[in-house]
Amino acid sequence: MASVRENRIKTAIREGRKAYGYNLVFPSPWVVEVLGYLDFDFVWIDGEHGPWSLDQLEDICRVATQAGATPVARVPDIGSSTILRFLDRGVQGIMGPHIGTKADAEQLAKACLFGPEGDRSFGGNRGSEYDFIAPDEKVQYYKDSNANMLVGALLEDKSVIDELDGILEVPGIDYYSIGHNDFAQSLGYPGDYTNPAVQDAMNDIYDRIRKAGKKVAGDFMVTDWVHAMLLNAGKELLAGK
Repeated sequence: MASVRENRIKTAIREGRKAYGYNLVFPSPWVVEVLGYLDFDFVWIDGEHGPWSLDQLEDICRVATQAGATPVARVPDIGSSTILRFLDRGVQGIMGPHIGTKADAEQLAKACLFGPEGDRSFGGNRGSEYDFIAPDEKVQYYKDSNANMLVGALLEDKSVIDELDGILEVPGIDYYSIGHNDFAQSLGYPGDYTNPAVQDAMNDIYDRIRKAGKKVAGDFMVTDWVHAMLLNAGKELLAGK
């Protein structure tokens, strides 16, 4: 019978090491296949800003799995039906955008996890092994799926400054990150996330997260954008003209 695939990021967390991956803002199975030769731990899919259809998303997940990389994704919103569409394709990690309140964090965690921790729906598709699971193994399958699901909260709104303590109380969130561009804009500094006021606010949030015994993305994930890799390599090549 089918079993839950290992989430290499969560394995890295348990082993106390960093996971290495790359970010895709455009659908390209070929990129995932080529980079598979380098044995990255994960591929991070930008499902909020990228032009992803569901079949393209599933193709990326399929190729990533074949390459041994765990597919994770930022979703457009934290609605249960939105998140489920990503999980049903085979994504094993969700980053929820604009988590500004405790209620937002609770909604995110519940949508990502099977019961009793959450209320994720089960469907007979790629994300649930096409239901090739023995009836007496399904309870354990739910537990293993939850154990291999990475849930991240993206903090992007100034409300986080006042709401952070409540957000950090929510079980089921593995890590937190700050969307610096949107956060700066919400503070009144559009396009200026390097402003000292923005930097101070972000550093304070990160300090509060760590003091609460929680993790931020940089504590265990090392990643870069594929389009940045391409542009940087192109610049180096052109510099030799």
